[in-house]
Amino acid sequence: MVTGIADPVAALKTVFGNELTASAVQGVAGGSMSRTGVLELSDGRKVFIKQNGASSRGLLSAEAKGLDALRSAGGPRVPEPYALYEGTRESYLLMEYIESGRQGSGFWDRFGSEMAELHRTSRGESYGLSSDNFIGATPQPNAPSASWIEFFGGRRLRFQIELAERNGRADRDMRTGVEQIISRLADLLPEPEHPALLHGDFWGGNFLCDTVGAPVIMDPAVYYGHREADLAMAECFGGFSPRFFLAYDEAYPLTPGYRERVDLYNLYHMLNHLNLFGSGYAGSVRGIIRRYRVT
Repeated sequence: MVTGIADPVAALKTVFGNELTASAVQGVAGGSMSRTGVLELSDGRKVFIKQNGASSRGLLSAEAKGLDALRSAGGPRVPEPYALYEGTRESYLLMEYIESGRQGSGFWDRFGSEMAELHRTSRGESYGLSSDNFIGATPQPNAPSASWIEFFGGRRLRFQIELAERNGRADRDMRTGVEQIISRLADLLPEPEHPALLHGDFWGGNFLCDTVGAPVIMDPAVYYGHREADLAMAECFGGFSPRFFLAYDEAYPLTPGYRERVDLYNLYHMLNHLNLFGSGYAGSVRGIIRRYRVT
């Protein structure tokens, strides 16, 4: 991946050759955290571009690292990052443009088995990652830990509830409830078979079907964790066929009791949405707290 070139077209010439030219950026819908568009090159190729201002510095470099990690780990197809520039005022990420196609009859079976392969074969030495990144626009601390229970409690739940307190979106009762859950995590969550590389932001808006019917995953928030956390998020906002989960479980059977843990994993994402989008998510957070806290 090319880095440090402020002009996207100049970066593309370094990647693909000095003879090409590029059209102006054509904006596309769907980018909530970044300005997104497509550059069409003179050789017919298209390149996807994300652009951010100074306030989002670090977001695109974290995404590029996540894409590279997933590409090297196997599993579903992942866009290739081509060039990255992070300046004091403007940043961009150029990556492979993947056109959407039609889901065939075997799409969900393939998707489930490929995610199972990603989780089964990727093996970290600890939980977390060598660097922090983002979940949406929220910082995501990844300092490694030997314990999944310690990592999920501290780096995920406690970080989010402390952020919500500072933002004025959590009261003392909500903080107390989350802390009670953290104190019980050893009884509520199993330690995984091994730290697996997770997509980390695995919801229905972060995958597509390409023109040959293959699943593609994108916009990651990667770290090494319990594979159940990816699957739980896939259930959080919908968009996945039941066949996906059946195919996953056939390829890499889940530990008994997974269904009882889904909402607990998704407490992290509900807290993050509370921090990102406000009090509309407070009810969901309180509902999960009521289910798992000590009464």
